[in-house]
Amino acid sequence: MKHEHILKHHQLKVTPQRIAIIELMHHRGHISIDDLYTAIKYKFASISLATLYKNVHTMMGVSLIREVKIPGHKSKYEIEKETHAHVMCKECGELKDIPFNAETLLKDTMNISKYVANDISVVISGICPNCQQ
Repeated sequence: MKHEHILKHHQLKVTPQRIAIIELMHHRGHISIDDLYTAIKYKFASISLATLYKNVHTMMGVSLIREVKIPGHKSKYEIEKETHAHVMCKECGELKDIPFNAETLLKDTMNISKYVANDISVVISGICPNCQQ
């Protein structure tokens, strides 16, 4: 994956910090701001939390990355990809993508609520196979 190309495609300035953020998200899949900050400090000791938040929000603004809001937990962030849901283990905290067709849910929700929906986020919580043992 060419991280510089992804930033340019979203019309963002290519900086070493932004490349590192995208690399970490690509490698980890889902990452909290705290974990992202801890990991990026190893490479860029002088980066501030405010700078990290600014970069994350800038990338969210152009739909390069997405916030995954998890009820009762801190949000995690991921590189934007096709529509999917998440499953989260209540024991170990693992968060995984699962295929999800949102069309029917969106259509039914809009028909019932009369809302015009522009985003969908689904997090299903339970116990993963490893923690079940």
